[in-house]
Amino acid sequence: MQLHAITLFFLSLWLQPSSALHESDAGVVDWHKSFVGVPNIDTKHTAPTFHEASQQSVLLTATRSNALAALNPLTGSVEWRYVFDPQDNVVTYQKQGSVVASLSGPGGANLRSFNVFNGEMLLEKSLHRPNTGLLIQPNSLGTYIAFGKQTREIYTLTNGRTVNLVNGSDISWTWTAEEQGSQVLYSALSVTEDALYLVGLEASFASYALHVVALSPTSGQVLSSSTLPSSISNGLDDFLVLPNAIVWLEDGVLKHFTLSPSLKGKVKSQKSASFKKLVDVGLSSHGIFMAYQDDTTDQLISITNGELGVTKKFNPSAQSLYTGQIGKDGQPYITCLSWSPNTQAASAEVHSLEPGALVAEYSLPFDANTHGPVIHVAMDLLTDSRARLFLTTTTGAVQIWEGSQHIWTREEGLSELNAVKFVELPERVSVLGEGLSEEGFVERLLRQAKDAKDLPGYIVHFIRRFATGSYESATSSAIVHPSSVSATQIPFRDAFGFRQVLVSSTAYGKVYGIDTGNGEILWSRTLGTGHERGTKIVPLADKMFVLKNVADVDASSPGTGPEIVLLGDSVTEDSTVKNVLLFHLNALTGQDVIQHSKSDGDLQGSSIASKPIDDAYILELEGHKIVVLIDSQFKVHLYPDNAETHRLFSAATASLSAPLRVTSAQGHRRLVGHQFDKKEIVDASDQEKFEYTAFPTWTFSLPEGHDVQAIVAPIRNPVASLGKVLGNRTTLYKYLNPHLLVVLTAPHSTTVLTPTAHCGLYLVDSVKGSIIYEASLPAEGNACNVKATFAENWLVYHYYDDEYQGSGQAKGYKMVTVELYEGKQVDEKTLSSSLSSYSDKMVEVTAYEQSFIYPHAISAITLTSTKFGITSKDIIVANVNGKIQSISRRLLNPRRPIGRKPSSEEQEEQLIQYDPLLPDDPRKVISHNYDVAHVRSITTSPALLESTSLVFAYGLDLFLTRVAPSNTFDVLNESFNKLQLVLTVMGLAAAIFVTRPMVRRKKLREKWYY
Repeated sequence: MQLHAITLFFLSLWLQPSSALHESDAGVVDWHKSFVGVPNIDTKHTAPTFHEASQQSVLLTATRSNALAALNPLTGSVEWRYVFDPQDNVVTYQKQGSVVASLSGPGGANLRSFNVFNGEMLLEKSLHRPNTGLLIQPNSLGTYIAFGKQTREIYTLTNGRTVNLVNGSDISWTWTAEEQGSQVLYSALSVTEDALYLVGLEASFASYALHVVALSPTSGQVLSSSTLPSSISNGLDDFLVLPNAIVWLEDGVLKHFTLSPSLKGKVKSQKSASFKKLVDVGLSSHGIFMAYQDDTTDQLISITNGELGVTKKFNPSAQSLYTGQIGKDGQPYITCLSWSPNTQAASAEVHSLEPGALVAEYSLPFDANTHGPVIHVAMDLLTDSRARLFLTTTTGAVQIWEGSQHIWTREEGLSELNAVKFVELPERVSVLGEGLSEEGFVERLLRQAKDAKDLPGYIVHFIRRFATGSYESATSSAIVHPSSVSATQIPFRDAFGFRQVLVSSTAYGKVYGIDTGNGEILWSRTLGTGHERGTKIVPLADKMFVLKNVADVDASSPGTGPEIVLLGDSVTEDSTVKNVLLFHLNALTGQDVIQHSKSDGDLQGSSIASKPIDDAYILELEGHKIVVLIDSQFKVHLYPDNAETHRLFSAATASLSAPLRVTSAQGHRRLVGHQFDKKEIVDASDQEKFEYTAFPTWTFSLPEGHDVQAIVAPIRNPVASLGKVLGNRTTLYKYLNPHLLVVLTAPHSTTVLTPTAHCGLYLVDSVKGSIIYEASLPAEGNACNVKATFAENWLVYHYYDDEYQGSGQAKGYKMVTVELYEGKQVDEKTLSSSLSSYSDKMVEVTAYEQSFIYPHAISAITLTSTKFGITSKDIIVANVNGKIQSISRRLLNPRRPIGRKPSSEEQEEQLIQYDPLLPDDPRKVISHNYDVAHVRSITTSPALLESTSLVFAYGLDLFLTRVAPSNTFDVLNESFNKLQLVLTVMGLAAAIFVTRPMVRRKKLREKWYY
């Protein structure tokens, strides 16, 4: 009875909900890194640019993460950002004075204007319905913004054919091209006092012709319209619109036309040179542009009084970029930035337009090995001889340089992570003791004598800590301060394992090691492309594997540590996958384990497959970890590729299986189960090896017109309990099939959607293809946006339900919880964790299911994970409103009694009465006041404390915190009075010391009488 009472006591502690995050814990147990995204340099209308007004300067840019932002050029901090909805892509922006305006959505459906310095929204206007927008690539095509005399007057071009004058919050007039003009796609506006010029391309049989419409700026009335005698072959790259003229290339010949309201001018040509490209370097408002002549000459050309003239000639290097700006003296300036991969240095030359006027020349010690080559530059001319440059690189890093001085760097590539792994750190003792195994007696004696100088400080620190009770707690910072470890040392963990390395790869070919204690970058490596130009490395999404963790590292081998394997595609300029590379690196330092790379150069990978990869996973056999890759030809590749790996894999071949998402000839994606076949081969060294291939064994049947949308792998964590004991002392045994996968399906893109279109969710046995659980879910706006997570026997998924299902039901977001148990009744045990998938008992499953109303749409969902799996699991979700929220498992228990209070037996199980609405409790928002934008995924990792789980959410921003779903039951509370405990123990010790002689004398006297 006493044991039973103790068990209930601890059970009640575990089942209590986790406490809310205290304000004092903000920034201690969590951190948040805010980003704006990698600048979108595809067009000049979204690229970074400096802007100055009212003696204030900001850096404006639209980004690939669908944000419009302003950065402080002095500090690199985010002055403000506006993050657009995923379906509302920002396509162009324009600034004037203290206002910046943007168009977003299909065809520029929405107009917004902001205060350029603080981001206050001044205007939000819908110009047309998104479903009537022009869907074309690039999505900026057919959109344009131009300001009138005042910043409240905004001219917009949308859908390639409609012009609006928005004055304040009202539309003053609208002009739309006639239907017969559907062959003309307008792409630019030019505003003068006399006319508003609308310029576009008119399609013809073999080329394009320029078409111009002159409108009245005040009324929108057509003043004139003309198709210019022109023949443009390269679309938008071959013409520019200047304030009073149009210039274009025609078979390499530079031509121009002077704009007037009557459009009665003549086309003029400049036949002195042949050009291949026209570029607006930011000086088009002054009639100046760059014309690329050939690989050895670039010309800066201006138009004056209707005539073209060469202002400057440049002899560029292989990699030269140009940018221009109007100086404070009102004169235009141009900067040429050249970078040489041989010298690993960049040089910048600032020119005025006077003949031979070189204003300034700088040498920039730019580190291309760390950040990649520069692909875009913007200039802010501070004085006549001093310029500020903003650089964008291939890895997503952005930098500010003032002259030769580097000011700051922002790693905006972190806004597009595609693979992350938590890696535990070694203990400090093992780190500091690294390399001591071969230490001699004299060296050891000298080292110990040197270390003895710290003994007095350690004694004082121990006495102070013991007296004050200031021990490390569960909410202590995991940051290791610079005073306690040098920058050259390998990082080590804290007492509770909160400090780990978060190895992350980005879509821009860079890998980072991030300290989970504070979010700082410990190391970074650029994935090298070898010596071939025109190729780049794109890491494969979620194809990062921990090959060695701390427990696998040989402590006697100095310089070793946990190891990570990363896969990446070598992609050519036309997006063709040339081969697949494997990168093997030390997780603590970023060093190349294969040693193909220089310590200060790019991280070079080894080619492991010549065909694209269908799937890759890590397999553990007899304590050895093997990375298994299956290419598009179903050939199997193993890493490490050695005799021991082949021996282990060959022995296990018959028992292995792999479900692959295969695309049919009709473009349909199917789930097909595969097993492995082996063929003996003999290599050049006469060693016996095997070649492995995957062959199909089953195909997952889908409803007509459906495709496999995604496969959600289960979260693998230790299982602490095989069953659940109910209040009546019966047991439900967990269905722990290790081969289950969550398969999400959606209608094929070519399928005609109907109001009854639905999405599918299936739990599938990957060995046999059996369906263990399935659900048909309504589509959200004819799109499937189901989020699901699965661990042990617990499945949770979220979807939008737009159907009325009866009285009391309503449209909204639903969260469904499903628990799977063995057999058809309680106390029935089938040993599902070890049973063959081909056994009939594997489909004998009881599913407890319940749905709840959740008040928000979500973008990511996962479960907490702990070291031994004893702690109750919480659901972690990322709301689309930028909040990360935890939901207790008690609330999502599918066995909550409906319509009645829990019985005494159910109360013993901690069950509560069913409520269809999950509470939107702000105390459960673990991101508290942070705005974590556009979260794409959440991953969790156990700490050394069983009670605590690390939670990392990433998308546009990065956010990490730690949660304790069952409270921190394995450490003393911070409010615990340690000093009182010490004094109590000391008092008891003193009492024992005083009373012990008294007791001894009393016992001695008693012996005289008995």
